[in-house]
Amino acid sequence: MTKNELIQQFAEKAAIPKVQSEIIVNQFFGSIFDALVKGESVEIRGLGTFHIKGYRARKGRNPKSGKVVEVPSKKLPCFRAGKEMKKMLNGDTSKDDDDT
Repeated sequence: MTKNELIQQFAEKAAIPKVQSEIIVNQFFGSIFDALVKGESVEIRGLGTFHIKGYRARKGRNPKSGKVVEVPSKKLPCFRAGKEMKKMLNGDTSKDDDDT
């Protein structure tokens, strides 16, 4: 599903204009991005958690030439699926009382 398809589907299900739906979806993603830039994690119950994982600088090897190169440190966004999402994807429809 693309972002445009998400916006269209949201507009249809919420019975709102597509322009309004686009604003809501963009604000939703923007809020997640802003939190990640600040170094915060974002937990959405039933869906999962977005967080930043940092990697140290290291020495790597160019696979073509075999030369040693410096790989700079970097941060990457990560997503970890929540328990409810994992259950749904695996066809488990049972309700678990331990989710509280």
